[in-house]
Amino acid sequence: MTTHRSHPAPVPPVHPARPVERAMTAALVLAVIGGLGWIGGMLYTVLGWPL
Repeated sequence: MTTHRSHPAPVPPVHPARPVERAMTAALVLAVIGGLGWIGGMLYTVLGWPL
């Protein structure tokens, strides 16, 4: 037997600046900056080796 709801479930309001999205964006930006710094450090190290 199925149940019947007389009213639909309430939908939470959508906010343009949700804190979770801001935190994810900040984490991704920091990860990209860290990755670029790591690549730069590797290039600096390899180019600095005497050949």
